[in-house]
Amino acid sequence: MTTAAVVTAIRAMRARGAGSAKLRALRANRLAMAGGVIAAVFVLAALFAPLVAPYDPAQPDFDNALSAPGWAHWLGTDDLGRDQLSRVIYGARASMQVGLLAVLLAFLVGVPLGLLAGYYGKAADSAVSRLTDTLLAFPFLVLAVGLAAVLGPSLTNATIAIGISQIPAVIRITRAETLRLAHADYVAAAVANGGGDGTVLLRHILPNATSALIVQATVGIPTAIIGEAMLSFLGLGVQPPDPSLGVMLSSAQAFLAPAPWMAVFPGLAIVAATLAFNLLGDGLRDVLDPRGGTR
Repeated sequence: MTTAAVVTAIRAMRARGAGSAKLRALRANRLAMAGGVIAAVFVLAALFAPLVAPYDPAQPDFDNALSAPGWAHWLGTDDLGRDQLSRVIYGARASMQVGLLAVLLAFLVGVPLGLLAGYYGKAADSAVSRLTDTLLAFPFLVLAVGLAAVLGPSLTNATIAIGISQIPAVIRITRAETLRLAHADYVAAAVANGGGDGTVLLRHILPNATSALIVQATVGIPTAIIGEAMLSFLGLGVQPPDPSLGVMLSSAQAFLAPAPWMAVFPGLAIVAATLAFNLLGDGLRDVLDPRGGTR
């Protein structure tokens, strides 16, 4: 058995034991578990929105316009008589779609660039760093609004704009993890046994950087949710009559006094979704952080 195989086997045995300990630590974190449950509810509601929404979210019912919350409409209706609960569910669907796809886009671009910058250094690091610095020169929301305005108002373009805005954070975390892991013993063993750059990056460095990237994903999703709500509120995201939490808040501005539920429930949905993912991310960071978490 080669040295690299021995090192890999030892790491696998340690990972199994550490994985069980980390899972127990995460289960013991009540806030993280509560966040995970709420996040799962949002994801499931987004996936099965047509099944769980009691009404068509775009169907007006002028006879029930501005109805207060009751048995027929649990969260009330808006100025066109549309059921608020159904619109919140479909609005959460748009938020989850943007949150997950924007983070996925940021990872697909940012992770390879971070690996190249951290592993090869010099010219590659300099080029990637200049790109990162350029994007970081603009605040996240300013960059997202600017890109959405250039691309045009739509949910797809809002997703692209938010994803591009999150690329610098992914690059920096991946680069930092690559720099830290490039000098590990198992990487040196893999190189000594003839492992090429692709093997080292994909089989040794990237899997061991997964913990930090998972935490970054749980931080990026709530940021994307807020970004989508803001873009839709400004008319740069989801377009009416399609439901979105940001669109609902925008429509509620003129009815805050007679129908406050039009703003309260979409706002609470945004708060609940972002808080859930943040709590889950904090718990994962505490558990997976090699400097302070359980090993």
